Amino acid sequence: MTEDSILQLLFYLLPAVVVGIIAFYFFNLHTQNEERRRRFLLHKESQKHALPLRLQAYERMALFLERISPGNLLVRVKPAGNSKEAYTNLLIKSIEQEFEHNLAQQIYISDECWNVIKASKNATITNIRKTAAREDINTADDLRQQIVTSLIDQQPPSETGLSYIKKEVKNLW
Repeated sequence: MTEDSILQLLFYLLPAVVVGIIAFYFFNLHTQNEERRRRFLLHKESQKHALPLRLQAYERMALFLERISPGNLLVRVKPAGNSKEAYTNLLIKSIEQEFEHNLAQQIYISDECWNVIKASKNATITNIRKTAAREDINTADDLRQQIVTSLIDQQPPSETGLSYIKKEVKNLW
């Protein structure tokens, strides 16, 4: 073969090689797009099933925070006697039972939201204990009255948790 025929052969092969490279590039691009589309469809399908569960978990945790709000808690949990210690323990036990009842919801909500909810619960318990530890409170009725009075002065911790839940649910859309 002469140099001329080799050069002519290369000129004939050059378009085929260019077309082959372009075809490979587009085939590779198409394959990647199909893979992304499949992932998107799987994600969309899983979201269709997971979103209602997540929303239900947020609803339950909002209900939990409403139930442990001192105003609602005092209406729901009446003192059995006149002892402030017994009433304090009853209030705290009621909060802990509500929390334990909703413990599984942490699977469906973010860690940050769960930590805010736990902090709200603990702050509510701490406020009840601090109020009960005051020297001027002697009976369960005095404790109830003082907790209600403190609601006028400050926002209950459960409100902070509720506002965080509302913000997080808005971000789901």
